[in-house]
Formats: sequence, C-alpha cells, structure tokens
Amino acid sequence: MATASSVNNVLNYPIRGARRFSNYCFAVVVAIGAIGFLLAGLSSYFHINLLPFSEPLQLEFLPQGLALTFYGIAGTLLDIYLWVIITLDLGGGFNEFNLNSGKVKIFRWGYPGKNRHLDFEYPIADVLAVKVEIKNGLNPKRALYLRVKGKGNIPLTEVGQPMALSKLEDRAAELAKFLGIPLEGL
Repeated sequence: MATASSVNNVLNYPIRGARRFSNYCFAVVVAIGAIGFLLAGLSSYFHINLLPFSEPLQLEFLPQGLALTFYGIAGTLLDIYLWVIITLDLGGGFNEFNLNSGKVKIFRWGYPGKNRHLDFEYPIADVLAVKVEIKNGLNPKRALYLRVKGKGNIPLTEVGQPMALSKLEDRAAELAKFLGIPLEGL
C-alpha cells in the first residue's frame, strides 16, 4: 500500500497503477497458456511436434487444431495488451494536497495520445468534504472521494484490491484534518 509523505504543508499520496505483482503473474500465466495453445494447434496443422511434453500430433486440425490455434492467437493478443498496460503503468500517479499553493492536484497516467496525462487541479477552497464509501459483500468497495464544488466526487483511492478498513479510515481522517474540512460517510 502506498504511504503518504508530508513536508512543509504538502501531503502527497502515491497511487499504484497497473504495475502490480498480480498483473505480472496474470500476464505470465496468459503468455504460457497462449503459447501452449498456439503450438498445439500449429503442431496439428504441420504434423510436427512443437510441444515436447505432449502429443498434439494426435489432434485433427479441423476442428480441434483450428480451435487451439484461435485460442492461442487470442491469448497472445490479450497478453500483448496486458504487457502494454503494465509498461504504461495505467492508473498510476499521485494525489497532492498543497496548503502553500492552496491547490489539490490529482495526477494519473492514461493511454497514449491526447489524454496520456490526466492532471486535475482544484483550489482547496472549493473542496467541500472528504467522503468515505464502504460497501461490503460479494464485491466489496472501499473508496475515498474528494467532494469538490461543481465537480462532484473525485476518486482518490487506487483501483483494484480494496484498501483495509483501518487504513481507509486513517487516511480519510488525516486528509480531512490536514485540509480542515468535514469527513462524510463514517
């Protein structure tokens, strides 16, 4: 979990993006599976065993080999997409609360192009409250929002695994106290 750093009236929270251990593991597993399917399908087409630990030569190319080749190509494309997302670190960035400049800055990395840098700045005077949203159950949600005048709720937490309840409460209380604004939702 990211930690906050506070220096001279500046509070900064780094936000972890797509460069997570779970994403690396998932991309490696998808790559291994996709290569296996692709090699099995191609083995059945060319009648050459490209997988030394199995016997794909016993497969008929139509329909099994063709299906395996299709799944191998689809898996390879998915894996390329996952590695691009990891390389670009989509969703990564920081939240900065600067009392010296009177600004809140929220920065995230996006897809290449016009919106590669998602950079939002709001005056601290426009920040109305820190809002905590907690939803338990099958799909739990623990999120922290900044309620900004005229902008609605701006998300401050990372996407992915929900933050521990105690850490969420501590961060919300610290942020509300630092900005001198009310805390909602607890």
